[in-house]
Amino acid sequence: MMKAQQTRRRHQIDAAIVRIMKTRKQLKHMGLLTEVVEQLRQRFQPSGTDIKKRIEALIDQDYLEREETDRGVYNYKA
Repeated sequence: MMKAQQTRRRHQIDAAIVRIMKTRKQLKHMGLLTEVVEQLRQRFQPSGTDIKKRIEALIDQDYLEREETDRGVYNYKA
C-alpha cells in the first residue's frame, strides 16, 4: 500500500474516532471499534490493529483518555 494512502486512512480513522467520541463522550473499546468499522466500511475495511494504534495515538495527543476504574473504557477529552 502506498504511503499517501496509508496516511489518508490514518486520518480517516482518527476523524471517525473523534466524531464518535465527541457524540458519545464515553464508550467501551468494542463499541468504539464496531462504530469505527461501521462508519468506514464503505471506504475501506480498517483492521482492529490499525484502529487500536489510532486510539493510542489520540490518547497520546490528549483527545481521549482511559477510564481510571475500567481501562477498557475511553472518555473524550478535547
